[in-house]
Amino acid sequence: MILNHLSKQLPVDALKRFALLVLTCGTIKRTLQRKIIHIDMDAFFASVEQRDFPELRGKPVAVGGNSERGVIAAASYEARKFGVRSAMSSKVALRLCPQLIFQKHRFEVYKEVSQQIREIFFEYTDLVEPLSLDEAFLDVTENKKGIESATQVAREIKQKIFETTHLTASAGVSVNKFLAKVASDQRKPNGIFIIKPNGVQPFIEQLPIEKFFGVGKKTAEKMHQLDIHKGKDLLRFDLPRLVHYFGKAGQYFYDIARGNDERPVRPHRERKSVGIENTFSKDLVDEQQIQLELNRLKEGLIKRLSRSGKQGKTLTLKVKFDNFEQITRSKTVNEPIGEKLLNELSSELVREAPLNRPIRLLGLTVSNFKEDDEPEALQLRINFKD
Repeated sequence: MILNHLSKQLPVDALKRFALLVLTCGTIKRTLQRKIIHIDMDAFFASVEQRDFPELRGKPVAVGGNSERGVIAAASYEARKFGVRSAMSSKVALRLCPQLIFQKHRFEVYKEVSQQIREIFFEYTDLVEPLSLDEAFLDVTENKKGIESATQVAREIKQKIFETTHLTASAGVSVNKFLAKVASDQRKPNGIFIIKPNGVQPFIEQLPIEKFFGVGKKTAEKMHQLDIHKGKDLLRFDLPRLVHYFGKAGQYFYDIARGNDERPVRPHRERKSVGIENTFSKDLVDEQQIQLELNRLKEGLIKRLSRSGKQGKTLTLKVKFDNFEQITRSKTVNEPIGEKLLNELSSELVREAPLNRPIRLLGLTVSNFKEDDEPEALQLRINFKD
């Protein structure tokens, strides 16, 4: 209809140029349509343990923690059926699943397997953004093997991971990172889920708000109070209202509700901190115990900083008490934190922290690296467990 109108108003040459421009823009849009894959290993730590120790297969397994204390790092799918999850205390996990088997973590083994998996990724693209040992984004819009279908790439990667490691992975395939991340969780374990361009909006509109990447428990509760339960409900809110209710995150919610996520897959993720922490088998109750454990943490932190090659100016002390209340204290200085400064600052932080309850966990972290532009300020934050 528009072309018919223009054909009466424009010369033939001008009309041809206009038509060519329209076709070219359409071609560019199609060319720039990204193909993003999110690969997520299935119950990675626990699956490695079940692979290496056949007697654990088919049984509820927890990596980390123990029958008395600690926090679980990973749980097998058999354990998840009972409600056992990562970051759960061992005590709660045992209450949910009395037959739970605790397995000591072997991070060096997990790192080795993770490296095998990443080598498979690099067979297809150099645009690999690891999120952790067991998951990563891949941009396969233009891949090394010239495979047009991102779904085919994802299937090949899953198959190669299984052949190489005897472990399964789940994959999400879509046009951006947000959708690929959400998609990979749709058919776990060992599944693949594709959200095609023409299915983006229908998928988002029916997606429960709890499934949105970046929406935690408290944010979900706030959204429910605003009668936001699914993606389609977010569409009722314009940008100013979302920013009013959710601050800077409002822009993010506004965009993802419309399927917009222009974040690139970044192959080089800069490490922002180096830390170490320990959950104790028995609560620390006196100054001598605290100082002994703090010295051990400092020794470990110095080694990790040396291996990382990083130099930071902010030291943070993390303390978790027996009632799971958690506090942090931080100090920032004008020079890189070495061993001497680490000793001085950690002692100051311990003196300032209200250590008036038995201590379950201690941690030390160095951040604000030389190349970062983070403000140099004294920080104070107290967090309470939900």
